[in-house]
Amino acid sequence: MRKWLDRLYQASAVLAGLSMIGVFAMVSLTIASRLFGFSATGSDAYAGYATAGAGFMALAATLKKGEHIRVTLLLGALEGGARKALELLALSIATLLSGFLAFYSAYLVWQSWEINDISVGIDATPMWIPQIPMALGTLVFFIAFCDELVLELQGKRVAPSQEDAHHE
Repeated sequence: MRKWLDRLYQASAVLAGLSMIGVFAMVSLTIASRLFGFSATGSDAYAGYATAGAGFMALAATLKKGEHIRVTLLLGALEGGARKALELLALSIATLLSGFLAFYSAYLVWQSWEINDISVGIDATPMWIPQIPMALGTLVFFIAFCDELVLELQGKRVAPSQEDAHHE
């Protein structure tokens, strides 16, 4: 199961990277269209969709690498059971919130598909299509928090310090 989860987080990071390449491609296309006088209608909208996709698809991988911002002032002052209790509380709240985010992101995709919502731009993209990376990214983020919570409950979680995260 560990290998599968690690591959899931890695795949999500790869998709985030591909989304960033998509942003580059769309911005380059827009620049080229202005220089050479052809129309690249909707490329700015697609660059925005790819940017959002990159952000959401990167959430889980950055969490698992310890790159998310953690306020450790109080946590650093605690030891033993108090520290573990605070970690469990924080992870429980984060898991719950990320679960809500994943649920409502998926609901937004379904709702956009159901009502046939399209973008207001000239590209007229069905909105459920660019919303899929958001929903998938938040789902993998939720899975990553569940993973962290289970590891903490089992006493197997190693929370990386900020110094460790910056040296990888």
